[in-house]
Amino acid sequence: MRSQSSHRKLRAAAVVCAAVAVAGPAPAAAWAATASPGSAPAAAAPSPDPFDGLTPARIADRAVAATRSADSLRMTGEVVTEGQHLDVDFSVDDQGSCQGRIGVDDGSAELRRLDDITYMKGDEEFWRISMTSQGVPENQIAPIIELVKGRWLKIAPGQAGSGDLGEVCDLDSLLDGLGRDPEDRRGLTRGPDREIDGTPVATLVKKDGDETTTVSVAQEGKPYIRQVVRTGGEEPGRMTLSDFDRPVKVTAPPADETVDLSRLDPGTPA
Repeated sequence: MRSQSSHRKLRAAAVVCAAVAVAGPAPAAAWAATASPGSAPAAAAPSPDPFDGLTPARIADRAVAATRSADSLRMTGEVVTEGQHLDVDFSVDDQGSCQGRIGVDDGSAELRRLDDITYMKGDEEFWRISMTSQGVPENQIAPIIELVKGRWLKIAPGQAGSGDLGEVCDLDSLLDGLGRDPEDRRGLTRGPDREIDGTPVATLVKKDGDETTTVSVAQEGKPYIRQVVRTGGEEPGRMTLSDFDRPVKVTAPPADETVDLSRLDPGTPA
């Protein structure tokens, strides 16, 4: 069980990064073609329009700069990757703290990280999916699940998966690829204005083959990226960003509710 949990976490994080990063290398087209269930109705832009006279690429430049400058944020959404359904809801700050939930198909796990220590509490299906994907023999899965059932798996610095999970909870790492190459923003067009959670947003759209991506940028306050929706292609999904610059308060689980990773992986230092 050397990295069955971190593998799924990393994949979820990679999908989050890919979704957010499309503000730079965006693949997308018209909003009308990419609207997803639960999308807010179209709305009039604020008067005056804060992006009046700006090209879609320049709006994207501002959105990338603002989002990369955030001290913290919350990511919620769902994607399909490699045939699996992933959903995430977690908050992360620039101090390496994070907490939330990540789901894989019918399984889910809570995640907390503070002071470089990661805690994970998954349900039986989450652990079973994770271990099976990592090739853990069937006869070993049940005993491991019994050991961690209802408890938090504690992963300390230096233990298997600690570094990978640290990247999941590292805001700079999550946003590292965001708009790295301005040339990738060529071809963006501006779609209809709308609202997300009551915030007016401008939409930037682009199409790449059968993949369509729409990036929504806040028109009030800082021009944060508020949502990315991708349809078509191999990894459709939606990711919404919120709670920018709000403190992420994480508390460690009680010691008697945790089990150290070393008990599952004796070769790893405790």
